[in-house]
Amino acid sequence: MSNDIASADQKSTINWTKIIFLLVGVFLFIIVYTSSSWPDAVDPMGEHFALSKEAKGALAVFLLAGTWWVFEVVPIGVTSLAIGVLQAMFLIRPAKVAFTDFMVPSVMFIFASIVIGLVFTKVGLTKRLAYKMLIIVGEKTSMIYLGCFVVTAALTHIMAHTAVAATIYPLLLSIYALYGEGNKQTKFGKGLFMGMAYVAGAGSIVTLLGAARGAVAIGFYNDVVGKNISFFELSYYMFPIGWLMTFLFWGFFMVFMKPEKKVIPGLREKAKQLNSELGSITKKEILAMVIVFSCILVMSLRSFVPILQPINKTAIILVSTILFFITGILDVDDREDIPWNIILLFGGAMSIGFCLWDTGAAKWLAVNWLAMFQEASWFVFVMSIAFFVMMMTNFIMNVAAIAISLPVALVIAPYLHVAPEVILFASLVTAGMPFLLLVGAAPNAIAYDSKMFTTGEFFLYGIPASIMLMAVVAFAVYVLWPMMGMPVVTP
Repeated sequence: MSNDIASADQKSTINWTKIIFLLVGVFLFIIVYTSSSWPDAVDPMGEHFALSKEAKGALAVFLLAGTWWVFEVVPIGVTSLAIGVLQAMFLIRPAKVAFTDFMVPSVMFIFASIVIGLVFTKVGLTKRLAYKMLIIVGEKTSMIYLGCFVVTAALTHIMAHTAVAATIYPLLLSIYALYGEGNKQTKFGKGLFMGMAYVAGAGSIVTLLGAARGAVAIGFYNDVVGKNISFFELSYYMFPIGWLMTFLFWGFFMVFMKPEKKVIPGLREKAKQLNSELGSITKKEILAMVIVFSCILVMSLRSFVPILQPINKTAIILVSTILFFITGILDVDDREDIPWNIILLFGGAMSIGFCLWDTGAAKWLAVNWLAMFQEASWFVFVMSIAFFVMMMTNFIMNVAAIAISLPVALVIAPYLHVAPEVILFASLVTAGMPFLLLVGAAPNAIAYDSKMFTTGEFFLYGIPASIMLMAVVAFAVYVLWPMMGMPVVTP
């Protein structure tokens, strides 16, 4: 009886930290939304950008959502719902617009990618792949880190990093199950899943196939500058950065998340035994692979085959979801395994991103930030753009972060004798690696579903990771890219 009372007391304990930060978010919203008019942002050409009441409302929602997401005062999906509700309740944007953003193609792409991961788990492919990897990399946890990171980064060169994360995630679950700690949070678990998210971002910058941001940014750059960047030119400059970050992350997690065990004794033999118990590959495994890789092939060919370019990649990847149910690989009960909290998270991220964009709040922020550096040296100016994009892409779509900063940056650039190429590439590097918030990239949220770390931990470890990223960008801008032939300054 006394045990039951103690248990009830524990359950009824008030979490004051959550309540305080819940109220902090509400307080920030009220202060910003009800404040008097803010000064206009003025670009170097003298054009004024006013902050409307709706734009102030967008910033208010932005601050509330950021606070609630970092401190996880309510489930992350519920914070996303609050984003839509606040826009509608305070007339920041019409409800039809605010809530429609929850199911834009990007969110549906994440949904389809997660379904692929579920299928690979259900048919047994993830276990088969996990055991094969462990047989190769052996029993050292440091080598398991490296093997997982290299495979993740390599896959993002040929398929979208969201799909890669969704595919690798269940594989990591299978590997972690052999660590011998059950579902307990460990440094090895944190490093394995957070590392996958970080490396998926690093690998995705190398080619145009890793994420949509590259193709969109290059198209936008071509419109503004009148110069096209080819598929291979992008890869030439991005390859060393993507792989340098991948190996630096290996060192990063070996320092900050050093596994509790240096080796897992008998792991290789255990993996061989479990692999043999799986037997030969099944028809369902083969069918699942054919469906998935056919969709990936078609998406990859879109960059090279003109007739495929008009077809949206989300429609292509959703074909896989439909075929999974048609072929009987999935059934109606499997819907319960879909992490709707993660889907809602990205719905909210898209909604606040479009809200900042549509109301002009994002443009106001970009102009105010970059105008501060219009008298700076070319190097400081380029780094300021990279930093702004890195921060904004943690909250809004990385494509939008680039799109709001590039026009302003390209206006200022000629006065500081900065070549436009270095602005584009520096922005693309930081746009691909948001390490502070889960909403920054789908792999972040997919990794979070492992329950190995909290949103607060992700934010804290993301600070040194972001500093490391900025150091690498500085090295690339000042040393590496000029050596490779990229123009960084103009006469």
